Amino acid sequence: MLKGTGVSAGVGLGKALVLKEQELDWSGVRFAGETAEKQRLAAAAAAVSAKLDAMAAAMAEQVGAHAAEILAGQSMMLADPFMQGQMEEKIAGGATAEAAVDEVCQSFMQMFGAMEDELMRQRATDIGDLRARLLKTLLGIEEADLANAPAGSVLVARDFTPSMTVGIRRENVAGIITEVGGTTSHSAILARALEIPAVLGVPGALAAIATGQAIALDGERGHVYVEPDERTRKDYEARKAEFEAQRQLLKEYMEKPTVTAEGRSVALYANIGSPKDAEAALEKGAEGVGLFRTEFLFMDRAELPTEEEQLAAYRQVAALFAGKEVVIRTLDVGGDKAIPYLHMEREENPFLGHRAIRYCLDEPETYLVQLRALLRAGADHKNIKIMLPLVTGVEELRAAKALLERAKQQLAAEGLPYDAAAQVGVMIETPAAALAADILAGEAAFFSIGTNDLTQYTLAVDRGNPAVAKLYTPFHPAVLRSIRGVIEAGRAAHIPVGMCGEAAADPALIPLLLAWGLDEFSVSPSAVLATRRIISLWSTADAAFAAGEAMKLSATESIVGCLESLKKR
Repeated sequence: MLKGTGVSAGVGLGKALVLKEQELDWSGVRFAGETAEKQRLAAAAAAVSAKLDAMAAAMAEQVGAHAAEILAGQSMMLADPFMQGQMEEKIAGGATAEAAVDEVCQSFMQMFGAMEDELMRQRATDIGDLRARLLKTLLGIEEADLANAPAGSVLVARDFTPSMTVGIRRENVAGIITEVGGTTSHSAILARALEIPAVLGVPGALAAIATGQAIALDGERGHVYVEPDERTRKDYEARKAEFEAQRQLLKEYMEKPTVTAEGRSVALYANIGSPKDAEAALEKGAEGVGLFRTEFLFMDRAELPTEEEQLAAYRQVAALFAGKEVVIRTLDVGGDKAIPYLHMEREENPFLGHRAIRYCLDEPETYLVQLRALLRAGADHKNIKIMLPLVTGVEELRAAKALLERAKQQLAAEGLPYDAAAQVGVMIETPAAALAADILAGEAAFFSIGTNDLTQYTLAVDRGNPAVAKLYTPFHPAVLRSIRGVIEAGRAAHIPVGMCGEAAADPALIPLLLAWGLDEFSVSPSAVLATRRIISLWSTADAAFAAGEAMKLSATESIVGCLESLKKR
């Protein structure tokens, strides 16, 4: 058995299709002169850019906008004047276009690959994908076409890149295994979006597995069996059948309300990244939007989106969910979301740097455009709520509210309709916000707990670093106490508290959240029905018992074991 990280639930049974990286040998290419080489580079860049744009559009249609943003990010990198300038400098020094691409991309890959944060290391993967595309184009090498992968294929690769997903026939792919990647890597995001079982970070997978070998994999536990014995194969076949039966069972919950076993109503919303995602969320039965990431509007372009462009997107989602709440997070730029035209300075630790609400408050004119668009978009249906990311204290909340009042005054003076009563809430994703939740609750209209960052910052764990990945868990007593404290602070102040992090869909955590009184669960569209079903299995009394038993324990492993033993299936 091989062991990795299970990142996309489900059981996969099939034959291995090993995807070896193609040889990109440019050593025989002769320098054709500075002008000719620059022309070759420009032509290759234009061809790759056009293909990336087409692939992003196809991916948005097939997988969703959040996944398509990954390809859009590669397109932005290719358009980066700094990267282009470095390649042209290499050519001016006598390098071929291939050598320029290879040397510049390798230097960026080394720089990002050496960073501690996994999301920054993903940049190295993106640049590696971009390097391969440019070199293949320059060398006239055809891309491998996974559209022709035979039915029952288990893809085995060093990494599952965004370009591999385009044209892929989901029904033919039984599973994905890679040597690199973690829970929040691009590979994981893509696998979950495609709803394909996946195990990532399997050391030596390419050496241990050959094309044609029988494979059984568990996308939840992270187990991979090569040429499984009869007993293992039958066990996995039974579990696969059970998983598929559960998936069919979930369809019954499409039209059902989200209620506990005794009928207590709970709000079940979806996390989205674009109007296209909003349509998918509705189709999956979401009762509202708990997190609308607005970064997609700012990415894959050369300049800031106008107020009218932003207004159109926000208004579209508000109309789709008319009569239901739409929580829109203001620009969360920085960290892993570098936007070249904003000219943000490179930082040693961007996740603790000039990002999110910090950047926006320091760029009030840019922020005002978004706030005006949000207020105007809420005029028709009065269902938009504004959420502030990475807040650490009440000063930031007050400053944002002051800018919002300025935006209202501007709109009133211009005679433009807007929602004067739009609520402003806070995303609780820093230990500072969790510890000061009672203070923030006095001035925020609502809370939404972002468990992804709250867990990472509370435990001081880089969630993508394999050496410490096992320490990254929302079931650590410190994280659980933080979540409970935030919910209690919200209840004491009579403001609603939601959760928009990945943990909101965790079957083991759901009873604790119900026991503590979480008002709103916001999950990925694909997790809506499964979350609704789990909530329906728990009574308030059973949830309170589970929470009581778990919180008596002092060790993470014991808490997980306790909740696993009590988990309803």
